[in-house]
Amino acid sequence: MSSNPVAETVASLMPRAKAELTELVAFKSVADFDQFPRSESEGAANWIADALRSEGFHDVALLDTPDGTQSVYGFLPGPEGAKTVLLYAHYDVQPPLDEASWETPPFELVERDGRWYGRGSADCKGGVVMHLLALRALKANGGVPVHVKVIVEGSEEQGTGGLERYAEEHPELLTADTIVIGDAGNFRAGLPTVTATLRGMTLVRVQVDTLEGNLHSGQFGGAAPDALAALIRVLDSLRDEDGSTTVDGLAGDFTWDGLQYEEQAFRDDAKVLDGVELIGSGTVADRVWVRPAVTVLGIDCPPVVGATPSVQAGARALVSLRVPPGVDAAQATKLLQAHIEAHTPWGARVSTEQIGQGQAFRADTSSPAYASMAEAMAVAYPGQEMQSAGMGGSIPLCNTLASLYPQTEILLIGLNEPEAQIHAVNESVSPDELERLSVAEALFLRNYAAS
Repeated sequence: MSSNPVAETVASLMPRAKAELTELVAFKSVADFDQFPRSESEGAANWIADALRSEGFHDVALLDTPDGTQSVYGFLPGPEGAKTVLLYAHYDVQPPLDEASWETPPFELVERDGRWYGRGSADCKGGVVMHLLALRALKANGGVPVHVKVIVEGSEEQGTGGLERYAEEHPELLTADTIVIGDAGNFRAGLPTVTATLRGMTLVRVQVDTLEGNLHSGQFGGAAPDALAALIRVLDSLRDEDGSTTVDGLAGDFTWDGLQYEEQAFRDDAKVLDGVELIGSGTVADRVWVRPAVTVLGIDCPPVVGATPSVQAGARALVSLRVPPGVDAAQATKLLQAHIEAHTPWGARVSTEQIGQGQAFRADTSSPAYASMAEAMAVAYPGQEMQSAGMGGSIPLCNTLASLYPQTEILLIGLNEPEAQIHAVNESVSPDELERLSVAEALFLRNYAAS
Protein backbone atom coordinates (compact mmCIF):
# COMPACT_ATOMS: atom_id res chain seq x y z
CA MET A 1 0.00 0.00 0.00
CA SER A 2 1.37 3.42 -0.94
CA SER A 3 2.53 5.41 2.03
CA ASN A 4 0.16 8.01 3.42
CA PRO A 5 -0.56 9.03 7.00
CA VAL A 6 -4.01 7.41 7.12
CA ALA A 7 -2.66 4.11 5.79
CA GLU A 8 0.25 4.22 8.21
CA THR A 9 -2.11 4.81 11.14
CA VAL A 10 -4.39 1.92 10.12
CA ALA A 11 -1.36 -0.38 9.77
CA SER A 12 -0.25 0.54 13.29
CA LEU A 13 -3.74 -0.23 14.63
CA MET A 14 -3.99 -3.73 13.16
CA PRO A 15 -2.78 -5.57 16.30
CA ARG A 16 -5.49 -3.76 18.29
CA ALA A 17 -8.01 -4.64 15.57
CA LYS A 18 -7.12 -8.32 15.86
CA ALA A 19 -7.49 -8.22 19.64
CA GLU A 20 -10.89 -6.52 19.37
CA LEU A 21 -12.15 -8.91 16.71
CA THR A 22 -11.03 -11.79 18.93
CA GLU A 23 -13.23 -10.42 21.72
CA LEU A 24 -16.20 -9.88 19.39
CA VAL A 25 -16.00 -13.29 17.72
CA ALA A 26 -16.06 -14.93 21.16
CA PHE A 27 -19.70 -13.87 21.62
CA LYS A 28 -22.02 -16.59 20.30
CA SER A 29 -24.37 -13.89 19.05
CA VAL A 30 -26.77 -15.94 16.96
CA ALA A 31 -30.16 -14.21 17.13
CA ASP A 32 -32.02 -17.49 17.50
CA PHE A 33 -32.65 -17.63 21.21
CA ASP A 34 -34.05 -21.16 21.04
CA GLN A 35 -30.53 -22.31 20.16
CA PHE A 36 -28.20 -19.72 21.67
CA PRO A 37 -28.44 -17.70 24.89
CA ARG A 38 -29.80 -14.18 24.58
CA SER A 39 -26.98 -13.11 26.90
CA GLU A 40 -24.44 -13.79 24.14
CA SER A 41 -26.11 -11.29 21.81
CA GLU A 42 -26.54 -8.82 24.64
CA GLY A 43 -22.86 -9.17 25.45
CA ALA A 44 -21.85 -8.34 21.88
CA ALA A 45 -24.22 -5.35 21.83
CA ASN A 46 -22.77 -4.00 25.05
CA TRP A 47 -19.21 -4.50 23.77
CA ILE A 48 -20.02 -2.36 20.73
CA ALA A 49 -21.76 0.28 22.82
CA ASP A 50 -18.70 0.52 25.07
CA ALA A 51 -16.43 0.81 22.03
CA LEU A 52 -18.49 3.69 20.64
CA ARG A 53 -18.46 5.51 23.97
CA SER A 54 -14.69 5.15 24.18
CA GLU A 55 -14.41 6.79 20.75
CA GLY A 56 -16.38 9.81 21.91
CA PHE A 57 -19.77 8.94 20.47
CA HIS A 58 -22.81 10.69 21.93
CA ASP A 59 -26.31 9.31 22.47
CA VAL A 60 -25.07 5.72 22.52
CA ALA A 61 -28.07 3.46 23.00
CA LEU A 62 -29.20 -0.14 22.82
CA LEU A 63 -32.38 0.02 20.76
CA ASP A 64 -34.99 -2.63 21.56
CA THR A 65 -36.34 -3.54 18.14
CA PRO A 66 -39.76 -5.17 17.51
CA ASP A 67 -38.32 -8.63 16.86
CA GLY A 68 -36.92 -8.85 20.39
CA THR A 69 -33.30 -8.07 19.55
CA GLN A 70 -31.11 -5.02 20.11
CA SER A 71 -29.40 -2.68 17.67
CA VAL A 72 -26.60 -0.37 18.82
CA TYR A 73 -26.69 3.32 17.90
CA GLY A 74 -24.27 6.18 18.40
CA PHE A 75 -23.61 9.68 17.04
CA LEU A 76 -20.19 11.30 16.61
CA PRO A 77 -20.52 15.05 15.91
CA GLY A 78 -18.29 16.55 13.25
CA PRO A 79 -17.59 20.16 12.25
CA GLU A 80 -20.51 22.56 12.15
CA GLY A 81 -22.34 22.38 8.84
CA ALA A 82 -20.69 19.09 7.85
CA LYS A 83 -22.43 16.29 6.01
CA THR A 84 -23.75 13.28 7.88
CA VAL A 85 -22.68 9.72 7.07
CA LEU A 86 -24.33 6.62 8.55
CA LEU A 87 -22.09 3.56 8.97
CA TYR A 88 -23.87 0.20 9.19
CA ALA A 89 -22.81 -3.28 10.26
CA HIS A 90 -24.39 -6.16 12.19
CA TYR A 91 -23.09 -8.15 15.14
CA ASP A 92 -25.38 -11.17 14.90
CA VAL A 93 -23.98 -14.19 13.10
CA GLN A 94 -25.06 -17.38 11.43
CA PRO A 95 -25.02 -20.55 13.53
CA PRO A 96 -21.69 -22.41 13.22
CA LEU A 97 -23.43 -25.36 11.51
CA ASP A 98 -21.43 -28.55 12.13
CA GLU A 99 -18.88 -27.46 14.71
CA ALA A 100 -16.96 -30.70 14.21
CA SER A 101 -16.27 -29.65 10.61
CA TRP A 102 -14.45 -26.50 11.68
CA GLU A 103 -10.68 -26.82 11.72
CA THR A 104 -10.61 -24.54 14.78
CA PRO A 105 -13.40 -23.61 17.23
CA PRO A 106 -15.92 -21.33 15.46
CA PHE A 107 -16.10 -18.76 18.26
CA GLU A 108 -12.35 -18.38 18.67
CA LEU A 109 -10.42 -16.10 16.31
CA VAL A 110 -7.48 -18.14 15.04
CA GLU A 111 -4.80 -17.01 12.58
CA ARG A 112 -3.93 -19.57 9.95
CA ASP A 113 -2.26 -19.21 6.55
CA GLY A 114 -2.52 -15.44 6.66
CA ARG A 115 -6.23 -15.31 7.46
CA TRP A 116 -8.23 -14.92 10.68
CA TYR A 117 -10.80 -17.69 11.17
CA GLY A 118 -13.98 -17.50 13.24
CA ARG A 119 -17.73 -17.14 12.86
CA GLY A 120 -18.53 -13.51 12.11
CA SER A 121 -14.93 -12.56 11.37
CA ALA A 122 -16.00 -11.31 7.94
CA ASP A 123 -19.80 -11.29 8.26
CA CYS A 124 -20.06 -8.87 9.91
CA LYS A 125 -18.13 -8.33 13.13
CA GLY A 126 -15.16 -7.50 10.94
CA GLY A 127 -17.31 -4.71 9.51
CA VAL A 128 -17.72 -3.25 13.00
CA VAL A 129 -13.93 -3.22 13.43
CA MET A 130 -13.49 -1.72 9.94
CA HIS A 131 -15.65 1.26 10.91
CA LEU A 132 -13.73 1.73 14.15
CA LEU A 133 -10.37 1.59 12.34
CA ALA A 134 -11.44 4.17 9.76
CA LEU A 135 -12.63 6.61 12.42
CA ARG A 136 -9.53 6.15 14.57
CA ALA A 137 -7.28 6.79 11.58
CA LEU A 138 -9.10 10.05 10.81
CA LYS A 139 -9.04 11.17 14.43
CA ALA A 140 -5.26 10.66 14.43
CA ASN A 141 -4.85 12.66 11.21
CA GLY A 142 -6.76 15.91 11.56
CA GLY A 143 -10.12 14.68 12.82
CA VAL A 144 -13.32 13.23 11.42
CA PRO A 145 -14.62 15.74 8.84
CA VAL A 146 -18.28 14.64 8.84
CA HIS A 147 -20.99 13.89 11.37
CA VAL A 148 -21.03 10.12 11.85
CA LYS A 149 -23.92 7.93 12.89
CA VAL A 150 -23.27 4.24 13.55
CA ILE A 151 -25.95 1.59 13.62
CA VAL A 152 -25.05 -2.05 14.33
CA GLU A 153 -27.93 -4.49 13.87
CA GLY A 154 -28.64 -7.51 16.05
CA SER A 155 -30.75 -9.75 13.79
CA GLU A 156 -29.73 -9.25 10.16
CA GLU A 157 -28.99 -12.93 9.62
CA GLN A 158 -32.42 -13.98 10.88
CA GLY A 159 -34.28 -11.71 8.43
CA THR A 160 -36.87 -10.87 11.08
CA GLY A 161 -36.88 -7.17 10.25
CA GLY A 162 -36.42 -5.69 13.70
CA LEU A 163 -34.26 -2.76 12.65
CA GLU A 164 -36.35 -2.10 9.54
CA ARG A 165 -39.49 -1.75 11.65
CA TYR A 166 -37.67 0.39 14.21
CA ALA A 167 -36.37 2.71 11.49
CA GLU A 168 -39.86 3.06 10.05
CA GLU A 169 -41.18 4.01 13.48
CA HIS A 170 -38.28 6.44 14.17
CA PRO A 171 -37.39 7.78 10.71
CA GLU A 172 -35.42 10.73 12.06
CA LEU A 173 -32.89 8.50 13.80
CA LEU A 174 -30.95 7.25 10.76
CA THR A 175 -31.21 10.27 8.47
CA ALA A 176 -27.94 10.92 6.66
CA ASP A 177 -26.55 12.34 3.44
CA THR A 178 -24.84 9.04 2.66
CA ILE A 179 -25.02 5.55 4.12
CA VAL A 180 -22.11 3.11 4.00
CA ILE A 181 -23.29 -0.48 4.44
CA GLY A 182 -20.29 -2.50 5.62
CA ASP A 183 -21.85 -5.90 4.90
CA ALA A 184 -20.91 -6.58 1.27
CA GLY A 185 -17.51 -7.49 -0.14
CA ASN A 186 -14.98 -7.30 -2.92
CA PHE A 187 -15.64 -9.43 -5.97
CA ARG A 188 -12.21 -10.93 -5.45
CA ALA A 189 -9.68 -10.34 -2.65
CA GLY A 190 -7.54 -7.39 -3.69
CA LEU A 191 -10.06 -6.06 -6.24
CA PRO A 192 -11.87 -3.03 -4.76
CA THR A 193 -15.58 -3.39 -5.35
CA VAL A 194 -18.82 -1.65 -4.50
CA THR A 195 -22.01 -3.66 -4.67
CA ALA A 196 -24.56 -2.06 -6.97
CA THR A 197 -27.48 -4.48 -6.59
CA LEU A 198 -28.84 -6.90 -4.04
CA ARG A 199 -31.48 -9.54 -4.56
CA GLY A 200 -34.43 -9.47 -2.21
CA MET A 201 -35.66 -12.54 -0.41
CA THR A 202 -38.67 -14.26 1.04
CA LEU A 203 -38.92 -17.21 3.39
CA VAL A 204 -41.97 -19.47 3.25
CA ARG A 205 -42.80 -22.45 5.45
CA VAL A 206 -44.77 -25.15 3.60
CA GLN A 207 -46.93 -27.75 5.36
CA VAL A 208 -48.42 -30.72 3.49
CA ASP A 209 -50.92 -33.09 5.17
CA THR A 210 -52.61 -36.17 3.71
CA LEU A 211 -53.61 -38.53 6.56
CA GLU A 212 -54.83 -38.40 10.11
CA GLY A 213 -51.73 -40.29 11.17
CA ASN A 214 -48.81 -42.34 9.85
CA LEU A 215 -49.65 -45.74 8.35
CA HIS A 216 -47.80 -49.02 7.89
CA SER A 217 -46.22 -48.82 4.44
CA GLY A 218 -46.77 -52.52 3.78
CA GLN A 219 -50.45 -52.50 4.68
CA PHE A 220 -51.35 -49.11 3.12
CA GLY A 221 -48.46 -48.09 0.86
CA GLY A 222 -49.36 -47.83 -2.82
CA ALA A 223 -52.77 -46.26 -2.29
CA ALA A 224 -52.39 -44.09 0.81
CA PRO A 225 -51.18 -40.60 -0.19
CA ASP A 226 -47.69 -40.01 1.20
CA ALA A 227 -47.30 -36.41 2.45
CA LEU A 228 -43.52 -36.48 2.14
CA ALA A 229 -43.76 -37.65 -1.47
CA ALA A 230 -46.29 -34.90 -2.18
CA LEU A 231 -43.96 -32.31 -0.66
CA ILE A 232 -41.07 -33.58 -2.78
CA ARG A 233 -43.23 -33.20 -5.91
CA VAL A 234 -44.04 -29.61 -4.93
CA LEU A 235 -40.43 -28.72 -4.29
CA ASP A 236 -39.32 -30.33 -7.54
CA SER A 237 -41.81 -28.16 -9.45
CA LEU A 238 -39.80 -25.06 -8.44
CA ARG A 239 -36.97 -25.94 -10.86
CA ASP A 240 -36.92 -26.93 -14.51
CA GLU A 241 -34.65 -29.54 -16.09
CA ASP A 242 -31.51 -27.37 -16.13
CA GLY A 243 -32.07 -26.26 -12.55
CA SER A 244 -33.41 -22.77 -13.32
CA THR A 245 -35.93 -21.51 -10.80
CA THR A 246 -39.49 -21.69 -12.09
CA VAL A 247 -42.19 -19.93 -10.13
CA ASP A 248 -45.38 -19.43 -12.12
CA GLY A 249 -45.66 -15.77 -13.11
CA LEU A 250 -42.19 -14.74 -11.90
CA ALA A 251 -39.82 -13.55 -14.63
CA GLY A 252 -36.50 -15.38 -14.73
CA ASP A 253 -34.69 -13.92 -17.75
CA PHE A 254 -32.99 -10.82 -16.34
CA THR A 255 -29.41 -10.14 -17.50
CA TRP A 256 -26.35 -8.52 -15.89
CA ASP A 257 -24.33 -6.18 -18.13
CA GLY A 258 -21.42 -5.27 -15.82
CA LEU A 259 -18.48 -7.16 -14.33
CA GLN A 260 -18.79 -10.84 -15.24
CA TYR A 261 -18.26 -13.91 -13.06
CA GLU A 262 -16.25 -16.49 -15.01
CA GLU A 263 -17.65 -20.00 -14.71
CA GLN A 264 -14.41 -21.64 -13.60
CA ALA A 265 -13.87 -18.94 -10.97
CA PHE A 266 -17.37 -19.57 -9.68
CA ARG A 267 -16.78 -23.33 -9.58
CA ASP A 268 -13.61 -22.73 -7.57
CA ASP A 269 -15.28 -20.25 -5.21
CA ALA A 270 -18.29 -22.52 -4.66
CA LYS A 271 -16.08 -25.61 -4.40
CA VAL A 272 -18.26 -27.53 -6.86
CA LEU A 273 -17.27 -31.19 -7.02
CA ASP A 274 -15.55 -32.42 -10.19
CA GLY A 275 -18.05 -33.59 -12.79
CA VAL A 276 -21.03 -31.85 -11.16
CA GLU A 277 -22.73 -29.33 -13.44
CA LEU A 278 -23.74 -25.80 -12.54
CA ILE A 279 -27.47 -25.19 -12.67
CA GLY A 280 -29.52 -22.60 -14.53
CA SER A 281 -29.04 -20.75 -17.80
CA GLY A 282 -27.46 -17.46 -18.81
CA THR A 283 -24.16 -16.15 -17.49
CA VAL A 284 -23.12 -16.92 -13.94
CA ALA A 285 -23.57 -13.22 -13.11
CA ASP A 286 -27.13 -13.41 -14.45
CA ARG A 287 -27.88 -16.43 -12.30
CA VAL A 288 -26.45 -15.28 -8.99
CA TRP A 289 -27.08 -11.52 -9.10
CA VAL A 290 -30.25 -10.70 -11.04
CA ARG A 291 -32.36 -13.84 -11.44
CA PRO A 292 -34.66 -15.57 -8.95
CA ALA A 293 -33.21 -18.50 -7.05
CA VAL A 294 -35.17 -20.92 -4.89
CA THR A 295 -33.46 -22.97 -2.20
CA VAL A 296 -34.95 -25.61 0.06
CA LEU A 297 -33.41 -24.71 3.41
CA GLY A 298 -34.77 -27.62 5.38
CA ILE A 299 -37.33 -30.43 5.48
CA ASP A 300 -39.05 -31.86 8.55
CA CYS A 301 -39.39 -35.60 8.06
CA PRO A 302 -38.13 -38.71 9.86
CA PRO A 303 -34.33 -39.00 9.86
CA VAL A 304 -32.84 -42.10 8.24
CA VAL A 305 -31.58 -43.34 11.59
CA GLY A 306 -34.60 -44.68 13.46
CA ALA A 307 -37.00 -44.44 10.51
CA THR A 308 -39.90 -46.90 10.49
CA PRO A 309 -41.74 -48.41 7.47
CA SER A 310 -44.46 -45.78 7.48
CA VAL A 311 -46.43 -43.69 5.02
CA GLN A 312 -45.99 -40.14 6.28
CA ALA A 313 -49.13 -38.23 7.23
CA GLY A 314 -47.50 -34.80 7.19
CA ALA A 315 -44.30 -33.09 6.11
CA ARG A 316 -43.05 -29.53 5.93
CA ALA A 317 -40.23 -27.52 4.42
CA LEU A 318 -38.67 -24.09 4.66
CA VAL A 319 -38.20 -22.51 1.24
CA SER A 320 -36.12 -19.43 0.43
CA LEU A 321 -36.63 -17.41 -2.73
CA ARG A 322 -34.07 -14.79 -3.77
CA VAL A 323 -35.92 -12.02 -5.60
CA PRO A 324 -34.39 -10.10 -8.55
CA PRO A 325 -33.80 -6.34 -8.31
CA GLY A 326 -36.83 -4.54 -9.66
CA VAL A 327 -39.27 -7.22 -8.49
CA ASP A 328 -41.46 -6.53 -5.45
CA ALA A 329 -40.72 -9.13 -2.78
CA ALA A 330 -44.32 -9.13 -1.52
CA GLN A 331 -45.59 -9.93 -5.01
CA ALA A 332 -42.93 -12.63 -5.41
CA THR A 333 -44.10 -14.16 -2.13
CA LYS A 334 -47.69 -14.31 -3.39
CA LEU A 335 -46.53 -15.95 -6.64
CA LEU A 336 -44.47 -18.51 -4.72
CA GLN A 337 -47.37 -19.37 -2.43
CA ALA A 338 -49.76 -19.65 -5.38
CA HIS A 339 -47.30 -21.87 -7.25
CA ILE A 340 -46.93 -24.21 -4.28
CA GLU A 341 -50.70 -24.50 -3.87
CA ALA A 342 -51.22 -25.08 -7.61
CA HIS A 343 -48.55 -27.79 -7.84
CA THR A 344 -49.49 -29.80 -4.76
CA PRO A 345 -50.60 -33.24 -6.06
CA TRP A 346 -53.35 -35.67 -5.10
CA GLY A 347 -55.58 -33.09 -3.43
CA ALA A 348 -53.22 -32.98 -0.46
CA ARG A 349 -53.87 -30.24 2.03
CA VAL A 350 -51.21 -27.56 1.80
CA SER A 351 -50.62 -24.39 3.76
CA THR A 352 -47.92 -21.75 3.43
CA GLU A 353 -46.68 -19.22 5.95
CA GLN A 354 -44.38 -16.34 5.15
CA ILE A 355 -41.83 -15.96 7.95
CA GLY A 356 -39.38 -13.43 6.49
CA GLN A 357 -39.08 -10.99 3.62
CA GLY A 358 -36.75 -8.30 2.30
CA GLN A 359 -36.87 -6.11 -0.78
CA ALA A 360 -34.18 -6.07 -3.46
CA PHE A 361 -31.96 -3.01 -3.86
CA ARG A 362 -30.33 -1.09 -6.70
CA ALA A 363 -27.85 1.72 -6.00
CA ASP A 364 -27.23 4.93 -7.97
CA THR A 365 -23.62 4.40 -9.02
CA SER A 366 -23.45 7.80 -10.72
CA SER A 367 -23.74 9.68 -7.42
CA PRO A 368 -21.03 11.92 -5.90
CA ALA A 369 -20.53 9.44 -3.06
CA TYR A 370 -19.49 6.76 -5.54
CA ALA A 371 -16.97 9.13 -7.09
CA SER A 372 -15.54 9.81 -3.63
CA MET A 373 -15.31 6.08 -2.92
CA ALA A 374 -13.67 5.34 -6.28
CA GLU A 375 -10.96 7.90 -5.52
CA ALA A 376 -10.45 6.45 -2.03
CA MET A 377 -10.24 2.85 -3.24
CA ALA A 378 -7.69 3.78 -5.90
CA VAL A 379 -5.40 4.96 -3.08
CA ALA A 380 -6.11 2.02 -0.77
CA TYR A 381 -5.62 -0.47 -3.63
CA PRO A 382 -2.80 1.00 -5.75
CA GLY A 383 -3.07 0.16 -9.41
CA GLN A 384 -6.68 -1.01 -9.13
CA GLU A 385 -9.83 0.78 -10.24
CA MET A 386 -13.04 0.35 -8.28
CA GLN A 387 -15.45 -2.17 -9.81
CA SER A 388 -19.23 -2.43 -9.48
CA ALA A 389 -20.74 -5.87 -8.99
CA GLY A 390 -23.99 -7.44 -7.90
CA MET A 391 -24.56 -9.58 -4.85
CA GLY A 392 -26.92 -12.50 -4.73
CA GLY A 393 -27.60 -12.14 -1.04
CA SER A 394 -30.05 -9.81 0.65
CA ILE A 395 -29.67 -6.94 3.09
CA PRO A 396 -33.32 -6.06 3.72
CA LEU A 397 -32.45 -2.86 5.56
CA CYS A 398 -31.05 -1.32 2.35
CA ASN A 399 -34.40 -1.04 0.67
CA THR A 400 -36.04 0.22 3.85
CA LEU A 401 -33.44 2.99 4.09
CA ALA A 402 -33.78 3.80 0.40
CA SER A 403 -37.55 4.14 0.84
CA LEU A 404 -37.29 6.24 3.99
CA TYR A 405 -34.55 8.51 2.63
CA PRO A 406 -34.90 8.65 -1.18
CA GLN A 407 -32.31 11.45 -1.51
CA THR A 408 -29.66 9.58 0.47
CA GLU A 409 -26.78 7.91 -1.33
CA ILE A 410 -26.12 4.29 -0.30
CA LEU A 411 -22.82 2.49 -0.83
CA LEU A 412 -22.12 -1.17 -0.07
CA ILE A 413 -18.61 -2.35 0.76
CA GLY A 414 -17.24 -4.98 3.09
CA LEU A 415 -15.10 -8.00 3.86
CA ASN A 416 -17.20 -10.80 2.34
CA GLU A 417 -14.98 -11.78 -0.60
CA PRO A 418 -15.27 -15.38 -1.83
CA GLU A 419 -12.43 -16.83 0.26
CA ALA A 420 -14.22 -15.65 3.41
CA GLN A 421 -16.77 -18.48 3.09
CA ILE A 422 -19.41 -16.56 5.01
CA HIS A 423 -22.30 -18.68 6.37
CA ALA A 424 -20.17 -21.81 5.85
CA VAL A 425 -17.78 -23.67 8.12
CA ASN A 426 -14.32 -22.16 8.52
CA GLU A 427 -15.43 -18.58 7.86
CA SER A 428 -12.44 -16.23 7.78
CA VAL A 429 -11.39 -12.68 7.06
CA SER A 430 -8.32 -11.42 5.26
CA PRO A 431 -6.47 -8.94 7.49
CA ASP A 432 -5.12 -7.32 4.32
CA GLU A 433 -8.69 -6.67 3.17
CA LEU A 434 -9.63 -5.32 6.60
CA GLU A 435 -6.65 -2.97 6.52
CA ARG A 436 -7.20 -1.71 2.96
CA LEU A 437 -10.95 -1.26 3.30
CA SER A 438 -10.49 0.63 6.57
CA VAL A 439 -8.12 2.97 4.74
CA ALA A 440 -10.60 3.28 1.86
CA GLU A 441 -13.46 4.13 4.22
CA ALA A 442 -11.39 6.74 6.04
CA LEU A 443 -10.31 8.38 2.79
CA PHE A 444 -13.86 8.21 1.49
CA LEU A 445 -15.14 10.16 4.49
CA ARG A 446 -12.46 12.77 3.88
CA ASN A 447 -13.15 12.95 0.12
CA TYR A 448 -16.92 13.08 0.63
CA ALA A 449 -16.66 15.90 3.17
CA ALA A 450 -14.84 17.98 0.56
CA SER A 451 -17.12 17.09 -2.36
